[in-house]
Amino acid sequence: MSLVAITRGVAASIGACELTHLERQAIDVDHARAQHRAYEAALERLGCHVESLPALDSLPDSVFVEDVAVVLDEIAIVTRPGAESRRPEAAEIAPVLAAYRTLAFIEPPGTLDGGDVLRLGRRLYVGLSARSNESGTRQLRELVGPHGYDVTAVRVESCLHLKSAVTEAAPGVILVNPGWIDPAALGAGRVIEVDPGEPGAANGLTVAGRLIYPMSFPRTRRKLEDAGIELVPVDVSELQKAEGAVTCCSLLLGSDLKTRHRGDGSPSRRDARA
Repeated sequence: MSLVAITRGVAASIGACELTHLERQAIDVDHARAQHRAYEAALERLGCHVESLPALDSLPDSVFVEDVAVVLDEIAIVTRPGAESRRPEAAEIAPVLAAYRTLAFIEPPGTLDGGDVLRLGRRLYVGLSARSNESGTRQLRELVGPHGYDVTAVRVESCLHLKSAVTEAAPGVILVNPGWIDPAALGAGRVIEVDPGEPGAANGLTVAGRLIYPMSFPRTRRKLEDAGIELVPVDVSELQKAEGAVTCCSLLLGSDLKTRHRGDGSPSRRDARA
């Protein structure tokens, strides 16, 4: 079993991204692209096969591929993003995911951003936010229930997505901003709270037993290191100006990556449902 990381290049139009909680700042596109390539390199060092999709310059937020799908071992759910400008991204990701998983779709009036879905074991916590609503949550519950997953809705009001407020830092350990969400709502065991001066520091991406983590939160980073969590630091400062984070720049899924051959002898992706 190999780990595939699906990413997408940074759009030239990223400066026109959707913003909810941040003031708009100029984004250096070349710098953002360099940071994104370094992020992809970090995924590769951790053993991922990176499937890097071309940038979609007409869709400013499209680098944040996590928001348009929820990928589980048995199924991939193509979401219906809460921001209308992002909905065309779903049609772009669907054929890519179809090579790996059976697909299902969130339908109107449901909205769901992947950034609002936190998986802890067989339970999915869904943030009811400005981007994800009760209909989207109900549809997700109906789609994943037959595969043995429970879905619990939690209210999100002070940040963009649930995973802006909490992520899994290690098995059984969550990293959380308690000012944005009550850790008790997640029923987690061990909790590491972000440094109070770094409210956006709760987002990290666990890959192969290590945590890809932004360089911009040094005090929280020390807390994680003191807790024995091995970090892979990345600079995503330009992407953070677009309300981006390390989880939202990739979709991770297990695949055996075996290929079958087309008639011309060139390899194609096999439907590798893990």
